[in-house]
Amino acid sequence: MSNDINEIAGLAERALRIAQQAGADEVEVFGLTGRGVHIDIQMDTIDLAREGYTQGMGIKAVVNGAVGFSSTNDPLRLDDATRNAVRSARVRENDPDWKGLPAVSEYTTVAGIYDPRIADMDIDTCIDLALRMVDGAASVNDAVPTGGRFSCSGSSYLILNSSGVEMVEHTSRMDGILDCRSGDDNAVSTAYEFDISRNLDIDFYTIGREAARQAVASVGGVKVDSGETDILLRPAAIADLLESTLLPSLSAENVQKGRSALAGKLGSRIGAEGLIITDDGLLEGGIGSARSDDEGTPSRTNRIIEDGVLDTYLYDTYTAGKDGVDSTASAVRNNYTQTTTIGVRNLMIQYPASDVVGDMRRGVLVGSVIGAHTANPISGDFSVEARNSFVVEDGAIKNPVRSMMVSGNVFQLLHNITGAGHDVRRLGTIIAPTVRVSGLTVAG
Repeated sequence: MSNDINEIAGLAERALRIAQQAGADEVEVFGLTGRGVHIDIQMDTIDLAREGYTQGMGIKAVVNGAVGFSSTNDPLRLDDATRNAVRSARVRENDPDWKGLPAVSEYTTVAGIYDPRIADMDIDTCIDLALRMVDGAASVNDAVPTGGRFSCSGSSYLILNSSGVEMVEHTSRMDGILDCRSGDDNAVSTAYEFDISRNLDIDFYTIGREAARQAVASVGGVKVDSGETDILLRPAAIADLLESTLLPSLSAENVQKGRSALAGKLGSRIGAEGLIITDDGLLEGGIGSARSDDEGTPSRTNRIIEDGVLDTYLYDTYTAGKDGVDSTASAVRNNYTQTTTIGVRNLMIQYPASDVVGDMRRGVLVGSVIGAHTANPISGDFSVEARNSFVVEDGAIKNPVRSMMVSGNVFQLLHNITGAGHDVRRLGTIIAPTVRVSGLTVAG
């Protein structure tokens, strides 16, 4: 495929015509072209630096309500891939719930999602930025980096369908992560820090310094008593828990298939008073922001939970048609080789902010968790290992915790939120502060 979006558009128009000539009732074409640089760090040196290009096209064809899909990264195979999508639709059973592809609409331009300095960054500059993380770690005594990575990319994509949608978007992204270790064989601790942005505004030195600082601070530690306690979940910890437990239950597809504990709960209280959870596809600089979702439905701001009450599920065009509602513009895809799924764009957790550490008499601060992916996405039950955790006493952070498991249920967690910090962080497509929760169980 060409890396020129105008040439990609010409190929997409050809694919649409060929699919219609082959008998498709409806056609959607998603074309992508992009460039990226990836740097791998081992210990304190660059292990691998590579530059890559991505380009390709995914074709969705609909015949009598049945959907077929095919993709290719070779323009010489585009005609065959397009006809394969139609053939695939023909052998599938008709779906009576299919209502059609999104129609042509007006789009709102989103600011801050494309920075040409990232899209055009040369590999030497990328290496320099990656090494800034190593320099930051070196500024902290008694810590060493163990590994990390840096990446930056720029891409352009288009969505073209037979209902008149023709949407082109340009995006950029850069991120860095560094792992550090501290201590000796008798007491070793590890920690990581990272940042993600659409723009050239990341302080990579701080990433390395913070990873090293957390590793040093976590060395040694005490054992905590098992039982229920108040817990402060740092942004990374609460984001990981919600991603693996709450978010699957918000998908309208899971609700319709009986795979969500939130089925039938619209209008019901599912969280603490004052809790607001919003998904905003129009957020300036948001990792999930664009003028439309990946089907071409105009992006919007969705209040999912308002003052603790469930206001909406997340819909793509298909699930919205089944429920007779509007799509929430929640169709997302990882690349051109896959069709869309339902996902969040920029999920924001909001609760009245306060000094959650200073207000805590006794509890535990959890920096991050391991094992959230093992949670039960239907029941919401989870049991995770807490990392970089500390005892909190009389409003002050005290000793590190040596080893601890945290278990609970995400739907009870939402009801038991009692505070939130001022430290709001953007963690990919989830934006969250530190959250204080009562009633979780710890096992030392």
